[in-house]
Amino acid sequence: MSPRADAQKTFLANAGWAGATVVPLAADASFRSYHRVSKGDRAAVLMDAPPEHEDITPFVRVAKYLTQHGFSAPRIIFEDEKRGFLLLEDLGDQTYTRELAAGGDEAMLYELAIDTLVQLHETAAPENLPADIPPYDMDCLMAEVMLFIDWYVPAVSKKDLGQVARGDYEAVWQETFAALASKRETLVLRDYHVDNLMWLQDRTGTAQCGLLDFQDALSGARAYDLMSLLEDASRDVAPDLKEHLIQRYLAAMEDMDEAALRHDMAILGAGRHAKVIGIFTRLSKRDGKSQYLKHIPHVWSLLENSLAHPALSSVAKWFTRHVPSELRVTPSSKNSSANE
Repeated sequence: MSPRADAQKTFLANAGWAGATVVPLAADASFRSYHRVSKGDRAAVLMDAPPEHEDITPFVRVAKYLTQHGFSAPRIIFEDEKRGFLLLEDLGDQTYTRELAAGGDEAMLYELAIDTLVQLHETAAPENLPADIPPYDMDCLMAEVMLFIDWYVPAVSKKDLGQVARGDYEAVWQETFAALASKRETLVLRDYHVDNLMWLQDRTGTAQCGLLDFQDALSGARAYDLMSLLEDASRDVAPDLKEHLIQRYLAAMEDMDEAALRHDMAILGAGRHAKVIGIFTRLSKRDGKSQYLKHIPHVWSLLENSLAHPALSSVAKWFTRHVPSELRVTPSSKNSSANE
């Protein structure tokens, strides 16, 4: 038995689940892994996040905030933050992704997600944000968009970009992010999309929308999670449905100016899509997880759509000059660590 497996067994014994059956459930793009734990008629989910790679404290903080305010985040049953283990409420297997693939009511599910987001934004107003939530500031925004230039560009171009072009890239993004970097409007979950939402049909109201993968939550602009839901890296949302959902959000958030919302969505969308292209490339090249590369053409289309907004004119010009259409391709996976 490996040291980690032994530590896992000790954790479950301390939690009162000694002798439980442990079945691998899922892994994600991070170092975390998940297991379904069952004993008798009880079931739970074990999160295993090796502390040398992952800090589960943010997950614990946000999960407790969400559940205390009536949201369907997994309830924490037992925790060992020092060793990186959590025993969580089992919300089942019916993610939005699976429900949609099975022919679920797309409009209803997305409307529920919008209503849940409205409730979150009303609950986590600036004066009610949980303590110690980091800000979605300029450093964070810039670190994300630099993933594109550090990983994607070298993967598709044989020519070194050069320090001048790199400096220009940083400058146009800093100028574009200037106003958004100081917004502290709400709790931003940051990965609010169908893979991380659960359909909990036995619950009522917005509690039917389960929330997963929020450990990277920050305080920032309300537009971010709305954009993340409607501009999904792995799933296309039809323009008419997207517009309907934006209008549903605006009707509920009466203090939100529509032009300002669309402005923020465009900028944050461009930043997110550039980041995601960089991350998917890194996952392939560094971690051997080439399965994410298939989404890059779709994410490029989302990025190009965002760059068409007037607020991104300087960023769009940089892309036109340094990453022309012939470089907007899916990187090869042949040099990923899985094949080296």
